[in-house]
Amino acid sequence: MLIALIARDKPDHLQTRVDNRAAHLTYIEETGAVAQAGPLLDQNGDMAGSLVILDVEDMATAEAWAAADPYKLAGLFESVELITWKKVIG
Repeated sequence: MLIALIARDKPDHLQTRVDNRAAHLTYIEETGAVAQAGPLLDQNGDMAGSLVILDVEDMATAEAWAAADPYKLAGLFESVELITWKKVIG
């Protein structure tokens, strides 16, 4: 099951993202649940959120993954949305 995680950073939290980026990327690599991922950018080209496509068994697994993400644990996100996603192109 593919789940899109769309997270928006809290305003003025770019340094929180930078400080926790290595742990976040390690988490992605170690869990093996991520099919695609990348930062959302603001109008200046700075990282301002995340788009992560999870390939997991069910929504509960996606919720658990999101809850343990180092970015979440660091208090980076203003909002997180998990949406079932169907890949059509690519």
